Amino acid sequence: MQALRGLAWLLALQSVGELLARGLSLPLPGPVMGMILLLLALRWTPVREPVAVCATFLLSHLSLLFVPVGVGVMTHLSLVSQYGVRMLVVIVVSTLAGLGVTVLTMHLLANPPDPAPEQEPHA
Repeated sequence: MQALRGLAWLLALQSVGELLARGLSLPLPGPVMGMILLLLALRWTPVREPVAVCATFLLSHLSLLFVPVGVGVMTHLSLVSQYGVRMLVVIVVSTLAGLGVTVLTMHLLANPPDPAPEQEPHA
């Protein structure tokens, strides 16, 4: 029952995020807004505990989510053989770009640049 309550929270927060994103014409997608709302709501124990139970359940069955991807690859095997090298290059380059941006962001957040020292006027 606790897992269902957690799933209900996840779906409700995603729906509210979708309503906010579309209703206010925000530049963020609804699921991202829902994730931000979830981050704020996780400080509240009646939300945190059921969501934790639901997350544990979903993570224990995470491997099942790869079945549709595998079926899709098998269905479109001719496209994979035709464009496989290009797709691999795009995946590798985009992964490296994402890692690079993450490293730079973490570096800037961990070590903010020192403010420029003010120079005293010469007398």
